[in-house]
Formats: sequence, C-alpha cells, structure tokens
Amino acid sequence: MINEAEKFAVDVIYALPKQQKIITVMVSPGTTFIEAVVQSNIVKFFPEINLDEVKLGVFSRVAKHDEVLVPGQRVEIYRPLIADPKDVRRKRAEKAKDEGRINKTTGAKVS
Repeated sequence: MINEAEKFAVDVIYALPKQQKIITVMVSPGTTFIEAVVQSNIVKFFPEINLDEVKLGVFSRVAKHDEVLVPGQRVEIYRPLIADPKDVRRKRAEKAKDEGRINKTTGAKVS
C-alpha cells in the first residue's frame, strides 16, 4: 500500500486560444502521464480531447503516454496543429520571393 505522504502534486494543463485550465492532482510514485490526465478528469471541461490519440508533454518536450511522472513535472496536453509548419514557412518564402523581398537565386534578403 502506498503511503499518502509519498504522493506528489502534478499540474495537468490544457489551453485554447482564449481559455486555459490547470488542474492539480495528487499522484502516487509510478503514475504515468496518461493516468494523471485521466485522474484530472479534464475531459469533463474539454470533451474534444481524445485520450487515445492526444499528444502529451512536459515543459515543451513530447512525452509518451506510459512515461512515468516525477515530482516537479507537469502534464501538458497539446492540441492538434491546424497547419503544417513546413507548409507555412514554404508559403511565406514563396510570397517573399514573389514580392521581390529575397534574391531568387541565392534566397538572401534584398537590401
């Protein structure tokens, strides 16, 4: 049996552009990231979170669902990307080239 004194606090965090929620849960040693998310019951507030496919992390580093939490960590729940970052950069570069803001041969900025 796990001693209550061994438990530690973990924040489960989810953010939308205009809303965020931080739920603190007390977890036992050996608790995984996904177990902390389930324990927080954050899906009650954000039913769009799919626990089977959700991407999780800690301090901007992706974490596996079955990775074990340690004291001092937090669980970040990541939203799916709306646009592929590579496509966004490519479109921005093409626009700059079309507008004459970069050298078409070298890709360097035109002063």
